[in-house]
Amino acid sequence: MKRLLLPAVLAALMTAEVHAESFKITDIRVNGLQRVSAGSVFGALPLNVGEQVDDRRLVEATRALFRTGFFQDIQLGREGNVLVINVVERPTISGIELEGNKAIKSEDLLKGLQQSGLAEGEIFQRATLEGVRNELLRQYIAQGRYSADIQTEVVPQPRNRVLLKIKINEGSVAAIQHINVVGNTVFPDKTLLNLFELKTTNLLSFFRNDDKYAREKLSGDLERLRSYYLDRGYINMDISSTQVSITPDKKHVYITVNIEEGEKYTVRDVKLAGDLKVPEDEIRSLVLAKEGQVFSRKVMTSTSELITRRLGNEGYTFANVNAVPEPHDEDHTVSVTFVVDPGKRAYVNRINFRGNTKTEDEVLRREMRQMEGGWASTYLIDQSKVRLERLGFFKEVNVETPQVPGTDDQVDVNYTVEEQPSGSVSASVGFAQNSGLVLGGSISQNNFLGTGNRVSIGLTRSNYQTNYNFAFTDPYWTDDGISLGYNVFYRTSNYDKLNVSYSSYSLDSYGAGVNLGYPINETSRLSYGLSAQQDKIKPGTYPVGEILDFIDKEGDSFMNFKASAGWSESTLNKGVMATKGHSQGLSLQTTLPGSDLSFYKLEYNAQLFTPLTETYTLRFHTELGYADSFGSTSKMPFYENYYGGGFGSVRGFRAGSLGSRSTPAANDPDQKPQPFGGNVKLIGGVEVLFPLPFVEDQRSLRSTVFWDVGNVFDTNCSNAQKNGVTGGRKKDDSCSISPSNLASAVGVGLTWITAMGPLSFSVAAPVQKPQNADTQFFQFSLGQTY
Repeated sequence: MKRLLLPAVLAALMTAEVHAESFKITDIRVNGLQRVSAGSVFGALPLNVGEQVDDRRLVEATRALFRTGFFQDIQLGREGNVLVINVVERPTISGIELEGNKAIKSEDLLKGLQQSGLAEGEIFQRATLEGVRNELLRQYIAQGRYSADIQTEVVPQPRNRVLLKIKINEGSVAAIQHINVVGNTVFPDKTLLNLFELKTTNLLSFFRNDDKYAREKLSGDLERLRSYYLDRGYINMDISSTQVSITPDKKHVYITVNIEEGEKYTVRDVKLAGDLKVPEDEIRSLVLAKEGQVFSRKVMTSTSELITRRLGNEGYTFANVNAVPEPHDEDHTVSVTFVVDPGKRAYVNRINFRGNTKTEDEVLRREMRQMEGGWASTYLIDQSKVRLERLGFFKEVNVETPQVPGTDDQVDVNYTVEEQPSGSVSASVGFAQNSGLVLGGSISQNNFLGTGNRVSIGLTRSNYQTNYNFAFTDPYWTDDGISLGYNVFYRTSNYDKLNVSYSSYSLDSYGAGVNLGYPINETSRLSYGLSAQQDKIKPGTYPVGEILDFIDKEGDSFMNFKASAGWSESTLNKGVMATKGHSQGLSLQTTLPGSDLSFYKLEYNAQLFTPLTETYTLRFHTELGYADSFGSTSKMPFYENYYGGGFGSVRGFRAGSLGSRSTPAANDPDQKPQPFGGNVKLIGGVEVLFPLPFVEDQRSLRSTVFWDVGNVFDTNCSNAQKNGVTGGRKKDDSCSISPSNLASAVGVGLTWITAMGPLSFSVAAPVQKPQNADTQFFQFSLGQTY
């Protein structure tokens, strides 16, 4: 006969005394198991065969089985001296269905549910489901979605399984109706509210989402508010309370911040304490806080960082500098003490490179400014990293300085690089708006066989030009960084076929050159070059007077030997699409004695990137050039003239349309004036670089709002150009260098580095138009870099 000893849940939660006869267990039998193994039950059961049991031990056994979480019901029975355990297993989760979630991705929700114990195949517990539901509601409330609602449904399935359905009504983010700062008397409300990332609803809120309340954003705003006061001397400023109230419909939020400003404090004196390790006057020169100055936490932090970095440059890599303020409430001043703990000087044990599967170690090691065996200089380690990044061989460069195990004064310097293609063997097709179809084939390698040498063999062909070239450069021809390069080329151009009104002629050129580069310092170089070039000119179908006059005076075939010298400087943070730093270059090129023509060119170019915010950058750029003939050459060779307009010049004007205009040939007095360039180039502009909305990866995109200004002038105009000629021609304004003769245009542009090549386009409208210039609202190019 079977007797029920303990009902399931009652046994687990028993508070009243239950009387059952004590007996000795001769066997244990478990009924109702489906997925759970008997071994798991016996492993958790604190009873064994042969033991004497009573009420207390049965209660303990039931509780132990419940603690496994496997069962939703347990009953203990007795058949003679056999203990019978009847269990009902908890169901397993057959699946989870999510509905209605948009603000939080389904993958993220499922991952969070799994971490909480709710996943397909897991044992279902309703308490866990309810806890997850409450946690999700808290997350939505933290996003400002106070009207969010979550409903759960447990659908029974065959074989003791359940399907969980979670229906989410995310609601809308409560918009901020009003932000009020209470207690401020020193700074006006507008100044303080401008510090907040959170804003009340405005015209741009649709794009910025800055009127949607979020707890994390408010915490950041409060910290910015606190820092604003601390940086202006109010060291006792306190945010006493913050209230966030919600309207009954849960659609609007009112934020009130209560502050106590306190008094403004100034710096009484500045002291240095600890072991300075470097001359005190050098440390003093780094201290930004001065006596009588308004106290600023930002100034203290910046000073600590400067001193730490200075000590790091001397090898004290683990130096610690703490700024300790001591307020004097009686006169509202602060004594500031910078406590310096330099620690031990650290020396570099080894410099290691990781990730360079193709590039030879020597190529990386020669860029090092930090040497093995020397003390670990923060500046030299960082400078070495910058030099590796400027090679252009790597997507990313990271550096670590772990301490050598077993020592307290040695570190290893580990550079980890991620290589990227530094060259190509390719065929390419491009299209330029003015050049037409561009076909090209090239073998180019900036890191030839991992040696760091640059080698290129190229062929480019368009409807008006054919160009062959070969170039080689060894950037470390000598160990101290002197570079050696040489090149040969062959080029034919027929401007009759160009899709702009360039003057009608063809030019065949071939030549070779050699150049040397010499580093002055980390950012500047000198360069020297020699070249020889043979040119052959042929008048085109409609040659202008200047071409015929030049050929009549100088001939149509020239061998010129050229020498060049230049200086360049670059602190740009990237080789392509930079966002910080500047670059500039000055070069002079002149023909040498023995050349058929005598002329020179002096050029200067510069650009400056100034970050406005984390995502917006201001760029200034300019290109200046002056060229002229000398000696027996009567006039600057026309095919060496500068031309203006289009990409790389003044956008919004047709390429080559800026500059002086030709005069007609003697045998064709009615010939239309054509762009003829000039010997003076004045180009400049300003751009604002901004991120494209809704595009996550901006690394291959550059979008700008620009204002381009410039023109090409000719200081050797003929009288006909200066004064005008018959046939309705006007005098040429490009013969006179004047601000009123500059072209200018404003517009927007985009450059996109695609798999086919760089795609650039712009739309621009002229602001000031010289009389002879041709405007062009839309301009684009594919397959060429600008």
